[in-house]
Amino acid sequence: MVMTPGGLADEVARLAAAAGCDPQRVADLATARERWNCAALVLLDVDAAKASASAGLPRRDGVVIVSADGDSEVWRSAVAVGAQHVAVLPDAEAWLVGTLADAVESPADPGRVLAVLGGRGGAGASVFATAVAVAVAEAGRHAMLVDCDALGGGLDLALGAEKMHGLRWSGLALGGGRVPAAALHAALPMPRVGGRGGLTVLSYGRPEYGRSEDGQSDCDRDCPIPDGVAVRTVCGAARRAGETVVCDVPRYPCEPGTAALESADLAVLVVPAEVRACAAAAAVAARVRRYGVSLQLVVRGPAPGGITPSDISQALGLPLLATMRPQPGLAAALDRGAMPGRSRGPLATAARQVLAILDDSNRSLGAAA
Repeated sequence: MVMTPGGLADEVARLAAAAGCDPQRVADLATARERWNCAALVLLDVDAAKASASAGLPRRDGVVIVSADGDSEVWRSAVAVGAQHVAVLPDAEAWLVGTLADAVESPADPGRVLAVLGGRGGAGASVFATAVAVAVAEAGRHAMLVDCDALGGGLDLALGAEKMHGLRWSGLALGGGRVPAAALHAALPMPRVGGRGGLTVLSYGRPEYGRSEDGQSDCDRDCPIPDGVAVRTVCGAARRAGETVVCDVPRYPCEPGTAALESADLAVLVVPAEVRACAAAAAVAARVRRYGVSLQLVVRGPAPGGITPSDISQALGLPLLATMRPQPGLAAALDRGAMPGRSRGPLATAARQVLAILDDSNRSLGAAA
């Protein structure tokens, strides 16, 4: 922050405190030149912008001119120094707080969002989404597993975490504002996973079914469906923190699923190697394509009729990302509360393949940016 001491600088310091950051104040251009390229964000007042332009400091991203008025001199200074934004206070206070918070949370490796869907009911998409989240944690990073299927029974069950303390969707109030990823970690269940990473799960709960005197079922009262804003808020918080979000998305259209698909960098369609499953998956794939997200295919065996993964890939017009042989004892292990993807086997191998593709696509986007 290069600003003349006084009212404007003090006001910016107050907004920075609200964003949870402590900006470094630079008194002269010589010191500013030393830190110019390494700072996540550069805040200048009009005088500092003029001096920076005259001193020939190189143009860079993340330069913001802060001013108490928006006269023509401010905009001329912004053009001269190559600023990306002009924040006129007090109107731009909320925007500046958000930008400062982004700068604090911005990691070297940006986060990514994966959406997982089943081609038909019972395809194993929820188990596969959980296995990918486990693979992220075992790779030493943090994953956030987000349940977008109100009729799925609760994704915490797939992790054996149904008795863990922490909020579910019904207890989480999220509007259109920002929420730090650290606050979500503190509020949500965090099952223990091997490796140096971590895993947070945001799941639906399981109400006691019955009917009250007003005729409203417990499910109606206790299982509110989050809106798209809430899902985008969660995905955005984890992405800003450099985490991997894995969303379990239902096949049927719903607001949480739509928000997840619109936020996703990659979507994976899990399809059993069956003719009828392939026919059902064609309808799901057609709907997902409307959101413009990259959609790839995971085929799960066995193939009782001899249909091959290549046959399904060709029929659906989707690239084949991974195949999974049947994993003996998986269903029984899940019923015992075992975490999917922890042991070696086809499920864990396919989950790591998907994670590798997601990482590669994320690096490609970063290089293009």
